Amino acid sequence: MDVQRADLKRQKKRKRTLLIGVALAVVLLVTFGLAQLEPAAPRVEGGALYFSNVERGEMLRQVRGPGTLVPESLQWITAATQGRVERILVLPGTVVESETVLLELSSPELEQQIVDAESELRAVEADYVMLEAQLESQVLTQESVLAQVISEHSQAKLQLEANERLMTEGLLPEIDFKRSQLATEHLATLEGIERVRLEKAGRSTKAQLQAGRSRLEQQRALMNLRRQQFASLQVRAGMEGVLQEVRVEEGQRVTAGTTLAQVAQPDQLKAELRIPETQAKDLRVGLAVSIDTRNGVVPGRLSRVDPAVREGSVTVDVALEGALPQGARPDLRVDGTIEIERLEDVLYVGRPAYGQANQTVSLFLVNEEEDGARRVQVRLGRSSVSTVEVIDGLHEGDRVILSDTSKWDDFDRIRIE
Repeated sequence: MDVQRADLKRQKKRKRTLLIGVALAVVLLVTFGLAQLEPAAPRVEGGALYFSNVERGEMLRQVRGPGTLVPESLQWITAATQGRVERILVLPGTVVESETVLLELSSPELEQQIVDAESELRAVEADYVMLEAQLESQVLTQESVLAQVISEHSQAKLQLEANERLMTEGLLPEIDFKRSQLATEHLATLEGIERVRLEKAGRSTKAQLQAGRSRLEQQRALMNLRRQQFASLQVRAGMEGVLQEVRVEEGQRVTAGTTLAQVAQPDQLKAELRIPETQAKDLRVGLAVSIDTRNGVVPGRLSRVDPAVREGSVTVDVALEGALPQGARPDLRVDGTIEIERLEDVLYVGRPAYGQANQTVSLFLVNEEEDGARRVQVRLGRSSVSTVEVIDGLHEGDRVILSDTSKWDDFDRIRIE
């Protein structure tokens, strides 16, 4: 019969446990080793990438923005009064003089206002003539009263002198002399009062006549205004140039202040550019500008910088210094390049797809020997339209990738095919 040996059974169990432990240890070591390995570098088609070499030398700082050509002399013609558009006499594109009639308006209300104003003016003129006559009569009356008092006063003084001689000779009682003396003093006082009244009457007359003249002038001004408004129903160009547009139609009702038309001088144009607000901080009047009309490049100078930001951009005006190409006209789309400054002996590279001035960005530095590129941190400085200054992280002669590499943010190396 077979005899079971307990020691052999224990040895087999111990051997199996040892083998399992060794296998687990090997698995752990392999897993740890694989975890320490870097992920395989992705392969990238070189023809789809945009490269740039790091250079040292002069860097031209520029900013660029789109815009349009606009007239330097532009006049908006508005309605001086409400009315109805009867006729449009001139079409856009026509050369006009300052007195050229563009539109004809009608306004029955204004015609009635003119009739009323004329009637009111005649009434005010009649009132003024009547007032002037009344005041003149009052002054004459006051002068007559004063003349009477002066005459009586003179007679009283003569009587007083005669009475004084008679009293001296004893031919007149003293009481009669005193009565004559009091009458003379009374008339002297009365003369002074009447003189004051005449002076005040003169001042009052001047004030009333001034008020009357003011009302008369006010009514005349209103009459002139109504006549000017009536004349403005014949809408004139107001300047020599070309009619750019008419903003109303025949039969349309308009109110005072409504824009009717636009006249411009097309031979005197300027460029109006829109520069992104992030690039506008260094702009100043007098900078050199190149305007690309797509039919030639025209030089110019920055003449105005709008202090306000609208929809993320700053509007600037450029005074053109060269002749415009054939076919240039208002509202023509152009591109402008503004030269900010020239930087001498700086390290610079092409502007990457993502990266603004004075930022630190990560770029892939090309290694020709390894047919690949590795990620490096680059500190950028001042920027231009297509180039940017390199402060740290690259050296002259380095070659970097400027294309958008965000899809490889998880890799520090890539292979270029």
